[in-house]
Amino acid sequence: MKLGVVMDPIGAIKPYKDSSFAMLLAAQRRGWECWYLELGDLSVQDGHAFGHARPIEVRDDRSDWFTLGEPRATPLGELDILLMRQDPPFDARYLHATQILALAERAGSLVANRPAALQAVNEKLFATHFPECIPPTLVSSREEDIRAFLDTHGEIVLKPLDVMGGQGVFRLARGDMNLRTAVELLTQGGRQWIMAQKFLPAVTEGDKRILMIDGTPVPYALARIPPSGEFRANLAAGGRGVGVELTARDRWLCERIGPTLRAMGLYFVGLDVIGDYITEINVTSPTCIRELDACFGLDIAGDLLDALARHRQG
Repeated sequence: MKLGVVMDPIGAIKPYKDSSFAMLLAAQRRGWECWYLELGDLSVQDGHAFGHARPIEVRDDRSDWFTLGEPRATPLGELDILLMRQDPPFDARYLHATQILALAERAGSLVANRPAALQAVNEKLFATHFPECIPPTLVSSREEDIRAFLDTHGEIVLKPLDVMGGQGVFRLARGDMNLRTAVELLTQGGRQWIMAQKFLPAVTEGDKRILMIDGTPVPYALARIPPSGEFRANLAAGGRGVGVELTARDRWLCERIGPTLRAMGLYFVGLDVIGDYITEINVTSPTCIRELDACFGLDIAGDLLDALARHRQG
């Protein structure tokens, strides 16, 4: 198998926790040929997608984790599997990259996740397609709508639609004098939609990340516990990860969403679950592989690659 990975600069990652790195390690263990690309390496010539791809060798070593070869102009359609692992924001550059990868898919590469699905899905808005699975939720750019939502639910969380890692998230209670300022900031003066959700006190027990491979959940989740004095549980915001088994409710949520993920070609997805509800559906570059592998002796990246190989060969 020839595997290409489009990702953030590998020299800047934390290898002990990076899920894209885990995928490269798993591919190398399987004897696959591994190629590394960044967004700037992608190009199109005469309707064909190319990448200035570099052969890569990886090592599970915190101080010396990779070696790159010389770049080669590679038709992306010649790669058996191409992983799109660039982190958000989902901006114009990200969108254009998925359009280039769609040409690679047309030329025969299996792109995960599928470019058309990445283009169609916003990680926050996609959750609203499953209203039975989410807490009370509003998407609006109007202060009066958000104020009424807050009055109804008493305590809410506001968040922008296109960033990750808990950035730009506000927790507000009824009567909070910061409401107008928060709405003005997040909506850019009413020009952008934002999401409001009822605050879920169960976040103190953990914001669980459930990983889905081809529509089927890994049987364990990483419960991210917020640090003292903080309500955001994201690991990027200082949260602490604890491995837990999926509950019956978790499995029910996965059963409701899994068939849609599978049908869309969303091969690897991270569900964020607080208490009984899904709050986000992460499709761009879900993380937590290495943490769950370490807790439970799993090989999540390997299971993903095996599933992709079956699709490629089938």
